[in-house]
Amino acid sequence: MENLEMISFQIISCVGTAKSSYIEAARKAQAYEFDKAEELIKEGDAIYIKGHEAHASLIQQEARGESVAVNMLLMHAEDQLMAAENFKAFAEQQIVIFKKFQDIENR
Repeated sequence: MENLEMISFQIISCVGTAKSSYIEAARKAQAYEFDKAEELIKEGDAIYIKGHEAHASLIQQEARGESVAVNMLLMHAEDQLMAAENFKAFAEQQIVIFKKFQDIENR
């Protein structure tokens, strides 16, 4: 398998795992399990970084003047990277919102 394909699959694998952690964090927030939700965000971040670093290696390659062939697999990897970022933002907002809900319920 070519280097670009390997990097693309690495991105997809890492950010897909991170996205799953962020989705589960949102679910935990909805159940008022905030410590677990925040732990899942951190776990997601740890694996997301690996996918981001793989993507950054392609950007650095391009910056050195070494062409990176854009193909459907790489576009999918980048789409998954952005989706994971969006799910993280969503999960963080869920934590904030449900903390407020819990506070209102406890009044």
